[in-house]
Amino acid sequence: MSLLLEAKNYRDNFRKELANLNITKNSVEELRIKYLGKKGILNRLFQGFGSLQPEERKEFGQIVNSFKNDLNVQFEVLQNKLSEQEVSKDFFDYSLPGKKPETGYMHPISQTMREISKIFREMGFDIEYGPEVETDYYNFQALNFPDNHPARDMQDTFFINNDILLRTHTSPIQVRTMQSQKPPIRILAPGRVFRNEAISARSHCIFHQIEGLYIDENVTFSELKTTLDIFAKRYFGSKVKLRFRPSYFPFTEPSAEVDITCFICNGKGCNVCKKTGWLEILGCGMVDPNVLEASGIDSEKYSGYAFGMGPDRITMLKYGITDIRMFFEGDIRFLQQFK
Repeated sequence: MSLLLEAKNYRDNFRKELANLNITKNSVEELRIKYLGKKGILNRLFQGFGSLQPEERKEFGQIVNSFKNDLNVQFEVLQNKLSEQEVSKDFFDYSLPGKKPETGYMHPISQTMREISKIFREMGFDIEYGPEVETDYYNFQALNFPDNHPARDMQDTFFINNDILLRTHTSPIQVRTMQSQKPPIRILAPGRVFRNEAISARSHCIFHQIEGLYIDENVTFSELKTTLDIFAKRYFGSKVKLRFRPSYFPFTEPSAEVDITCFICNGKGCNVCKKTGWLEILGCGMVDPNVLEASGIDSEKYSGYAFGMGPDRITMLKYGITDIRMFFEGDIRFLQQFK
């Protein structure tokens, strides 16, 4: 290949390399050395000038000088682009508004517990909390669960030793409050509870409860019904209706289960309410005199009512969640739905 043709090929190859160049400091320097270095292509072309025929030298000189000028111009452009890149890395416009950090998402059960607590606070209830690791006395005995009482079998308990356990309900908070405060008492006791149950889509060994307690002189069952009716209409809607069914709890007498008309189908019957038109939401009753006496409250002078509900179940019903395990898996995609 003649030197003249070789010079033309180098010029064309440079343009192709330039078009496909990823502009970085190293890549630009490598390309510069290749063409403009001491042992680069341009120097090699100039060194071959003497071997050309006189009639070829003029054209060759024009091509090589033009190529040299083009190289210098293009590498100056590349250096300017590199300088701009460096400036853009260090530049910060302090007049720009700040980037708002992404906030977390409140757990749906926490939202439910806050909403329920807010309604009862507005009705005069104080919020009380207690330890999750309890004694047998506060969890069972003071609530009318004597030793070997059959009702203890209703709750599969995590025992740490013979006297220490993970609380199976938030009722111990009520006992502690009755022992530390004098009537009138009006409290709400929310919290996490534990029972030794198989984990499935419908049950879990960890769940939540919200219990309420009101003790004063001449408290009646009708006051309990009115309180729960106000709560249900505030939380589920003004058209909801309540149904009280007789039931049994060791710490209340009389006791009842409370159903509401299904807020999904408005009582017409659907898969959620199993075609009955009713949803069970809580249990309640008048505080057993034995419970009052065990806490040092005169049952002849004072009476009271108590109720308890499961925020987990209420949250599942409200949002159409079919698997309780989703509450405890920490999947951010699930939690983002409740922003």
